[in-house]
Amino acid sequence: MKMPLDKYEKRRDYYSKMCNKRSKQMNIISNTRLASFLIAIIGAVAFYLMKQFIISGAVLIGFMFLFIYLIMLHEKLIMSKNYYVKLEEINGASIKRIKHDWKDFTDKGNEFYEKDHPYSSDLDIFGKGSLFQWINTAQTYLGRQRFSRSLTTEPKNAQEINIKQEAIEELSGKLAWRQRFSAESLMSEGAAQDPEFLFQWAQNTNESFCSKKVTVCIIVLPIITVALIVLYSLGFIPFYAPLAALAFQAIILKVYSTKVQETFNTATRYKGNIKVFDKMLRLIELRKFDSKLLMQLKTQLANGDKPAYSQVNQFYKIIDAISSRANMAYFIFNIVTLWDFHTLCMLEDWKKNSGKNMRKWLEVIGEFEMLSSLAVIHHDNPDWVIPVIADDKPMLSSKKLGHPLLLQTRVCNDFQVGDSKNILLITGSNMSGKSTLLRTVGVNLVLAYAGAPVCATEFNCSIMDIYSCMRVNDNLEDNISSFYAEILRIKLIIDAVRNGKQVFFLLDEIFKGTNSVDRHTGARVLINMLNKQGATGIVSTHDLELGDMEKESKGRILNYHFREYYANNELSFDYKLRKGISTTKNAVYLMKMAGIEFDEKAEGNK
Repeated sequence: MKMPLDKYEKRRDYYSKMCNKRSKQMNIISNTRLASFLIAIIGAVAFYLMKQFIISGAVLIGFMFLFIYLIMLHEKLIMSKNYYVKLEEINGASIKRIKHDWKDFTDKGNEFYEKDHPYSSDLDIFGKGSLFQWINTAQTYLGRQRFSRSLTTEPKNAQEINIKQEAIEELSGKLAWRQRFSAESLMSEGAAQDPEFLFQWAQNTNESFCSKKVTVCIIVLPIITVALIVLYSLGFIPFYAPLAALAFQAIILKVYSTKVQETFNTATRYKGNIKVFDKMLRLIELRKFDSKLLMQLKTQLANGDKPAYSQVNQFYKIIDAISSRANMAYFIFNIVTLWDFHTLCMLEDWKKNSGKNMRKWLEVIGEFEMLSSLAVIHHDNPDWVIPVIADDKPMLSSKKLGHPLLLQTRVCNDFQVGDSKNILLITGSNMSGKSTLLRTVGVNLVLAYAGAPVCATEFNCSIMDIYSCMRVNDNLEDNISSFYAEILRIKLIIDAVRNGKQVFFLLDEIFKGTNSVDRHTGARVLINMLNKQGATGIVSTHDLELGDMEKESKGRILNYHFREYYANNELSFDYKLRKGISTTKNAVYLMKMAGIEFDEKAEGNK
């Protein structure tokens, strides 16, 4: 079986070759256009001088058709090359992701960050070096929004996760399809903008433009005008008759120009996006899926006799026609035929029949983008495990659990909490791995709830609400100290527990903003309260005196620790989780490294 890295490198090299091939073909077309132009001019002049006027004219006309064909072919090659460029970029990004060189990816998901979210800040869900930056491949606004929600919203039940797991597993095996799907969305820079305005516009129809009276007028008036022009050309009527008819139609266009222009501007604003949505929907609707969730999503696209992509393509064609208004030929044609009103009627008719489904169609695209992003984890990490989720009392059990965002420095540990062992108390020296363990457990739990594989060889958990209090800072704007901010975060946890939620908490060095006596007392009271309320979680602390809570709680609170060792007069860590309370300290050693001098005798006497 090919390893993911080998696949990506092979695909990147292939698309790079295709880009070069298209560049060469484009150069050939450009040279052919120039050569054909010179040949046509020389030929036309030569035949003209020989008084072969018909042949001379035929040469010019033939060149005109050839030139138009070559322009169309050149445009097609440009689109093809751009598509291959995107596929090359996608595989290049995938290689970087596997090599752990992804922190320069531009999309960090910062717009989805919520200041008061229970855990997203502490677990690095958004921002530089975040879970979102690592794995997101969604390009449309709804896709990115849906992916962010999958990382920040707990599922309702285990069945919901199991259905997602099945869909993600299927998509992980459809690498070529996923990359084409992503490449299509990259073809439009505007795909990332919020389409809410488009949805509102598509649902609000203005039937006054398509009433029977208006329809009759825009058909009958141009017929009369054309008839008057024909009659004038045949000499039956004076010139001012067709001129008056044209002036009347020009006045009508002028009167309604503002309303018409507003409608057209809104439509053309999303032209590039609509073309992308058409192609993404086409990829979904023409593909056979086996998993329950993917089939359900595909079913949502059904609407009448036409597939969704066909209806969106019809919308694109109307917009494309609107885009051609900015030339003199259209100006004259529009006055004669009142074509703006015909286009407006086509647009309103489309909105009436299909506009109400636009939101649903784009939400399906967003769902596929979210699932495709999570499928990348499954595809790129074949040794990671699919979590077993249960609708049960709070518990989490895993083997060889590691942090998914770490690679070279990743250390895996077995981990178990719940099932009458409610709280793990983690002690250890500075930099020994306490905070990393909390984030490791939290991030993997987030991935499990999203339906993705986790960085472990075994992972079982129940549905719980994740809360954390780890990275708390001052808020000068709201005049909140770090200690008070910590109190507010802990209050959220207590309120959730009292409201009957199955809480899984992650507390890192709680009450560190106050004196040691209050910190110890407050931590002991809080841990006992959470234990009695049945909450499950992990607490890291430097306060070794809290270790006696294991005995007091009769095993419902368990002690674990990390330790350091010294080799060649250097401080080192193995980041292995061990049972029991920590017996080592390194603060003095670290302070000495910073240049703080200690009087060993004086310190010893104290």
